[in-house]
Amino acid sequence: MIHFSNSVSIPEQEIEIKFIRAQGAGGQNVNKVASAVHLRFDIPASSLPEKVKYRLLALSDQRINKDGILVLKAQQYRSQEKNKEDALQRLKAIVSRNLQQQKKRRPTRPGKAARKKRLEGKKQRGKLKVNRKKVQY
Repeated sequence: MIHFSNSVSIPEQEIEIKFIRAQGAGGQNVNKVASAVHLRFDIPASSLPEKVKYRLLALSDQRINKDGILVLKAQQYRSQEKNKEDALQRLKAIVSRNLQQQKKRRPTRPGKAARKKRLEGKKQRGKLKVNRKKVQY
């Protein structure tokens, strides 16, 4: 059971974990041992609250396919256990970020002092460039 808060948790039965061979360098070990982890989490079929499911499915994340299945591949470490722990931590981070709704950004304008400071900087820069010109007699 992965706990996020008192009311939100994911049972381990909803997470599908497969061990596969890792890619890349690693010597003979990489060809023999399935140390990489392929984690699959079906968002629509999960026991998460509907609001959290909606936020997860609305993400523009390439790890979530069109069926709403989140696929994580962990192969950073040489051991199965560390890769499994890494994949679960990444899943936990993704779900945790979407537990609370993000506040909508209210567009603001720069203040009067900030506008004045910006224009003064532009004037100074212009004067500097004018002073670089050749002097005419």
